[in-house]
Amino acid sequence: MNTPGPDAVPSGPVPVWNIANILTVSRLVMVPLFIVFMFLEHPAWRFAAFAVFVIAAITDHIDGELARRRNLVTDFGKVADPIADKALTGAALVVLSVLGELWWWVTIVILVREWGVTALRFAVIRHGIIPASRGGKLKTVLQIVAISVYLFPLPDPLQIVAHVIMAAALAATVWTGLDYVIQALRLRRAAGPRFPGTEKKA
Repeated sequence: MNTPGPDAVPSGPVPVWNIANILTVSRLVMVPLFIVFMFLEHPAWRFAAFAVFVIAAITDHIDGELARRRNLVTDFGKVADPIADKALTGAALVVLSVLGELWWWVTIVILVREWGVTALRFAVIRHGIIPASRGGKLKTVLQIVAISVYLFPLPDPLQIVAHVIMAAALAATVWTGLDYVIQALRLRRAAGPRFPGTEKKA
């Protein structure tokens, strides 16, 4: 008797609580744990915070792969996944700035872009979903790598590496933010007028 393989595509509707979405939610759960570890004074907790951040970041790659390979893509996942990403990176950026290890203006620029794009997605969700672009994925990778380098207790002379990667992440963040604004405007324009008296009559 043939049995379905691990990449088998579900024959019915995709359930919201599938493995990909569960991983996304678990990433959200890791955020407060990461914050607590960052503010504990013993150096060992800094490594623990680094480990939690990296594990959470890895789940971002895994849940996306599972969703695509097993056809587990849902509207919930399309919205929840970027929110989980922003919660993780946002918490890390704020904590690093509070600790004086990252300039506040960098954190503010990134957070305004990230949550602005999320709000934009919700604003046009009735017209359609704005999926993550390749540029957005590159931006996420650069942010994750830069934050990981900041989190790892490197000697001061090597901190320049973190600054360089963060500069690249900041550039990608601003550029992709503008791209999402353009996508949202196109999506809204394609939906047509929604005001009384502006509908086309047959």
